[in-house]
Amino acid sequence: MTNFIPIFPLGIVVYPGESLNLHIFEPRYKQLIKECNENNKPFGIPAVIEDRLQDYGTVVRIKEITTAYENGEMDIKTEGEKVFRILEVIKEIPDKLYSGAIVNYPANHEQGSAEVMRRVVNSIKELYKLLKVQKDFKKEDAQLNTYDIAHHVGFSLQEEYEFLNLLHERQRQEYLKRHLAKIIPTVAQMESLKEKVKLNGHFKNLEGFKFEE
Repeated sequence: MTNFIPIFPLGIVVYPGESLNLHIFEPRYKQLIKECNENNKPFGIPAVIEDRLQDYGTVVRIKEITTAYENGEMDIKTEGEKVFRILEVIKEIPDKLYSGAIVNYPANHEQGSAEVMRRVVNSIKELYKLLKVQKDFKKEDAQLNTYDIAHHVGFSLQEEYEFLNLLHERQRQEYLKRHLAKIIPTVAQMESLKEKVKLNGHFKNLEGFKFEE
């Protein structure tokens, strides 16, 4: 299936199911949001990395305009729906300030491995324990999918985009598993180093080495 959608390129990666709040201030995007809201139409957010528009993005739908300012700016709440791939960018549209794209929607297989996901969640808990941070995913562990946690494991923007390109839940689980297996030992070493640094400068009660007589 292919169709035309208005696009709002941003230097972020959005995932299906993700809640995203945006402040709209550019004239072209004020027009885009106004029209999409009035017609109950979604729009696409393709990722921009190193000033280059990428092929993949996520269709989002406006859930609420929380604030409408006198100058036309808006605060909006959106939610990601599905991944799209750009086939052709339409830079100029008659009577529109914004651009659009002809896109298709690759099949996205959502069935993964419950056991692998359990290991991934346990690894995330281990990471957070090392970092001394807390996160509330607002779901039971057994209900979490890879999109729920992808923004919370320390991916770079490029890694987040590579993750968006994976269209099978099992692939996404493996990507997360490899990433966590790589960074947890590094974080653990850093925590160990921090503890050693804290000890420096403290008086230590240590016995001296004794030579055998």
